[in-house]
Amino acid sequence: MTKKQRNLVIPTRREALFGMGVGLGSVALTAMTQAEEGLVHHAPRAKHCIFLMMEGGPSHIDTFDPKPELAKRHLQAFNRSGEAESAMSSGERYFVRSPFNFQKAGQCGADISVPWMHLKHLVDDICFFRGAQVESVNHPTACYQLNTGNQFGGDPALGSWVTYGLGSPNENLPGFVVLPRTSWPQGGAGNWSNGFLPAKFQGTPLRPKGSPILNLSPATNISRDRQRKNLDLLSHLNQSHLAARPLRSDLAARLESYELAFAMQTEVPDVIDLEGESRATREAYGIGEASTDAFGRKCLLARRLVEKGVRFVQVYAGNWDSHDYIEKAHGSLIRSVDKPIAALLQDLKQRDMLKDTLVVWCGEFGRTPDNGLRGGSQSYGRDHNAKAMTMWFAGGGTKGGQTIGATDEIGAEAVECVHHIRDVHVTLLHLLGLDDNKLTYYHAGRHKQLSQFGGQVITELLT
Repeated sequence: MTKKQRNLVIPTRREALFGMGVGLGSVALTAMTQAEEGLVHHAPRAKHCIFLMMEGGPSHIDTFDPKPELAKRHLQAFNRSGEAESAMSSGERYFVRSPFNFQKAGQCGADISVPWMHLKHLVDDICFFRGAQVESVNHPTACYQLNTGNQFGGDPALGSWVTYGLGSPNENLPGFVVLPRTSWPQGGAGNWSNGFLPAKFQGTPLRPKGSPILNLSPATNISRDRQRKNLDLLSHLNQSHLAARPLRSDLAARLESYELAFAMQTEVPDVIDLEGESRATREAYGIGEASTDAFGRKCLLARRLVEKGVRFVQVYAGNWDSHDYIEKAHGSLIRSVDKPIAALLQDLKQRDMLKDTLVVWCGEFGRTPDNGLRGGSQSYGRDHNAKAMTMWFAGGGTKGGQTIGATDEIGAEAVECVHHIRDVHVTLLHLLGLDDNKLTYYHAGRHKQLSQFGGQVITELLT
């Protein structure tokens, strides 16, 4: 045997087959990913989604689902033998009426509590759904289930699935953008995680204070041309590194993130500059008013992002976890979001964007018809309720001016058109042209999907 032959490393049969598998698997995965991105399964009704997340669990009984029976039972002892168990029952419990009066609004006669002074004028564009249910009454697990389909986190968010399936029309902006509060939701960034999908599909949060993205502006002493050359050199080195590690999707995503960050330095400043909007528009969203400024800015920014091609924008508001003093707490929260949301819907309509922009409003669960009295007879609030919640939809192929489903006479449990949250997820994907049973990703030995193991489209919500 020659010296050259001795230095030649001959792979074993197992190693050779594994190497072939890696190479073919990488090529196949790339082809599958390219096939999925931007490929709808059927004609879409919506192209974009703005998801208004009311973290903390807004009370359906005090917003869009009036229960006159509770006025009759107000402060009567809650009878566990005859009623559903309270989600967080302990000690003495009492039925509590809503502190808010309700009104019939719009031509459709939708039920809406009086504090909604602005949204009441848009109810003919809204489809209220009272049949949704979830499984958990704990905030982190409920938020995870609402956002990812999995109570325990670690799975891709709804926005990640959407951008995985549809891609992004604007290569200079992320396809999935999150507008959180200063304090992030319970469960943190796991609510917009890419999970087991390639890292490039994770949500991009924009900070509510200061620069929305750190280091958005390039260093003043580096020209755009010099920055481009530096990035090209870095890309060349990283591509060599990646070539030896073809299955490391996080490395590929990092390369793409460098390019996206470079593009965003040009595009993002213009998108987030709300001063380019007319004074009348800013005032309509409540910008400049103490109670509505923060959420108004996020709603206006959401419209601007969608207008620029962003697929999925999630906007957070909270905290709706009103265990005490629900009149004061929910009253303040409704005032903070009412005007901005109404302006968002009206703005989308005027720009002819509502027809292909799906707007969703919900929290992670509803609230109970009973509570304890921890601070006197006027301090009552409500506990968590996974069996009844109201969510609503506007635009994007949903049936405006309708109320679908119902809860029982005290609002404890959904009893008509009852659907698990997985069916809501399947319906949202359907409106965007995606089939949950076809939108899958092979991970940990099986093809996974948003609904976990399948669901059904809620046809009653669709036009």
